[in-house]
Amino acid sequence: MSQSESTPMREVARRVFATEFNDAGYTFKESDDERAPVYSLLPTGESANRVFLVGTLTEKDDVGEDNEYWRGRIVDPTGTFFVYAGQYQPEAASTLRDLEPPAYVAVVGKPRTYETDDGSINVSVRPESITPVDAAVRDRWVAETAERTIERVARFDDEANEYARMAREHYDLDPETYRAAALSALEDLDEGEGGNDSGTDDADSEADDAETSLEA
Repeated sequence: MSQSESTPMREVARRVFATEFNDAGYTFKESDDERAPVYSLLPTGESANRVFLVGTLTEKDDVGEDNEYWRGRIVDPTGTFFVYAGQYQPEAASTLRDLEPPAYVAVVGKPRTYETDDGSINVSVRPESITPVDAAVRDRWVAETAERTIERVARFDDEANEYARMAREHYDLDPETYRAAALSALEDLDEGEGGNDSGTDDADSEADDAETSLEA
């Protein structure tokens, strides 16, 4: 990956379920440049400088002291994401302030890790954008994220996959765990759809809009 481009491009926002995201405690850079982007290493063998998630905002709290600092709890079929937005993410913070849980939301943001006093690593999202969406967009995200997760697991044993090699080195985790979670999410989705595919094209469009809203 070249670090010498004169015009920096936004990193691809990876679709990832909460159960895998919360296990992605290892971070790295791909160059010694002080300004080089920081990546989270997904346990299924992929790098993530940005993530795209959709779920249900179930709680929000202003946990700031001197200034507003909003924490949102967002649930997907596999677990919980925590997002934090303050003065440096004014649009996302404003959206969190105005939303009333429960609400479906799409989030594009950057993974952040911090070490607790007991030495464990907590993972959260610093949102670039938070967009209210509907159930159709959420369902489409679940289906696509399951597909991407299963694809990553299928490539995990490929010796040419450098990120999978890194995952084997830094994590003692079985990627099949995330494949099982993805399949379970798909099964729940199928049961909820009842065979009705109406609105799928609109959901695709809205999900793409949510993901690319900050790409321009």
